[in-house]
Amino acid sequence: MKILQVIHGYPMRYNAGSEVYTQGLAHALAERHEVHVFTRQQDVFLPEYAMQHETDSADPRITLHVVNMARAADGYRHAAVDRAFAGLLDDIRPEVLHIGHLHHLSTSLVFEARQRRIPVVFTLHDYWLMCPRGQFIQMYPQDPSDVWPVCDGQDDRKCAVRCYVRYFSGNEREYEADAAYWTEWVRRRMGHVREVCAAVDLFIAPSKYLRRRFRDDFDIPEGKLTYLDYGFHRQRMEGRSRTEGEPFTFGYIGTHIPAKGVNQLLEAFGSVSGSARLRIWGRDGGVETEGLKALVRTLPDGAGDRVEWMGEYRNEDIVPDVFNRCDAIVVPSIWAENSPLVIHEALQARIPVITADYGGMAEYVHHERNGLLFAHRDTRSLAQQMQRLADDPQLARRLGRRGYMQSEDGNVPDMVEHALAVESIYRSLIARDEG
Repeated sequence: MKILQVIHGYPMRYNAGSEVYTQGLAHALAERHEVHVFTRQQDVFLPEYAMQHETDSADPRITLHVVNMARAADGYRHAAVDRAFAGLLDDIRPEVLHIGHLHHLSTSLVFEARQRRIPVVFTLHDYWLMCPRGQFIQMYPQDPSDVWPVCDGQDDRKCAVRCYVRYFSGNEREYEADAAYWTEWVRRRMGHVREVCAAVDLFIAPSKYLRRRFRDDFDIPEGKLTYLDYGFHRQRMEGRSRTEGEPFTFGYIGTHIPAKGVNQLLEAFGSVSGSARLRIWGRDGGVETEGLKALVRTLPDGAGDRVEWMGEYRNEDIVPDVFNRCDAIVVPSIWAENSPLVIHEALQARIPVITADYGGMAEYVHHERNGLLFAHRDTRSLAQQMQRLADDPQLARRLGRRGYMQSEDGNVPDMVEHALAVESIYRSLIARDEG
């Protein structure tokens, strides 16, 4: 088959979960198929919408078609992107289109595929289709003391005054005029997205929680939703050998943004007694990282001296660079994560996970069986669970041995088998359209 994947970023330019998964799937599919990826970069020194073509540095069989989106990050529909994408479709003539994310690209490129009778598969990684910001977290809550609260559902005016207020003039006399403008903008955006969803043939949800949310809260028909957890190159998680002579070490892997709850992890760590260490992996996020480092300097009793900033790593090197250097992974996200890759990767390496009792996180971590759960957004509860492992490393080792709860042997889904399941979806849609 000729397969075209669409994702809003691709490693190593962008190295978060959806991007890493897309690359992993592309590598597996390239064993049997011709794989192309339509993605983006943000180069302020290039013309907007400029296209360039290159190969995946980790697998030259995969061709990347990269559009420059340096100035249009907050838009969602771009005619210039649609035209570039239409030309790409006519050039490579893919048999199936598999979308991972359309943020920073153009939602309406789906219509270009449907006009050419190309089946469209869409893997859901977050809530961006049903929430303009993607995570159901409010930027400007009604109560300013309630920092980054979870939103209870999409509403056009609420989106305007709780998130898009950052575009208001700031003049109180113009507040209602600005609110009306952005309410209408959100209304049009949401109406358009529903049209896009109608043009998608099948949505893949990597957690049952996410499948349920899109069915119940966004009215995606049951028949257009299927559950399929992510696949993993399991060999990358083999051979873990914990570095000797170190104190018990917690690890965090991810971006340094508020939705990930890194600040709450740091606050909780400040309450953990003893000699335990915390290592933070992830790309430096500029002002966000500096804010977190400032928070570390305020931690009591010298806890900040036991926090280490490890920087970014290549996913292929996750065992020697990360898992050999920690005893437990903490996923402290404040948004309802879907099916975090880091949870799966840690479980495959037989490392216990501490995470919130919320969303897809609690679907894959079962309390006191393969990890520990803390009360969502409760730093005291998080600190208590961290203290349990710091005080009892044997408990951590026992929990880590169980691995992935959805399989008898504790192994996460293998990427080769996962790719075969995805191929089966492709073939069924192709056959249906041909029929």
